[in-house]
Amino acid sequence: MAHNYKDYPELTNKQMETEQFSSPHIQITEDFEAEVIKVTDGDTITLNTTFRDFNFPLRFLNIDAPELNEGGETAREWLKEQIEGQKIQVIIDRQNRVGKYGRLLGKVISRGLDMGEAMLRLGLVKAFGKKDENKIPPMEKIFKVQI
Repeated sequence: MAHNYKDYPELTNKQMETEQFSSPHIQITEDFEAEVIKVTDGDTITLNTTFRDFNFPLRFLNIDAPELNEGGETAREWLKEQIEGQKIQVIIDRQNRVGKYGRLLGKVISRGLDMGEAMLRLGLVKAFGKKDENKIPPMEKIFKVQI
């Protein structure tokens, strides 16, 4: 089955071993500069670069923002004020480039400040994997019961 480059432009490291040369665009493996076109939520933005002819999403590495319907509007609005329409630096971790939903992962640096770290310090987001640590899981998950 062919890779869906329109919806998932990024290849995982494993996919790059076999599919890199069939990709219709450059795969991002190095740090780069981009313009923030849109802040989607507190941990996802849309970028425009000189080396791609389409805008693409980037998910912040190592943070989790609340969902918009769970109070995440505050994180989104703060981030919007900071970086929307601005040039930023994206730092890529070569070992952790693509998330489970096919989005590019990276650290976002604006005016010398790591924006993910700033949001963590302000309490707008949590460290990745810690988002639901104070929530009680649904009963069907605890007891593996089908309801």
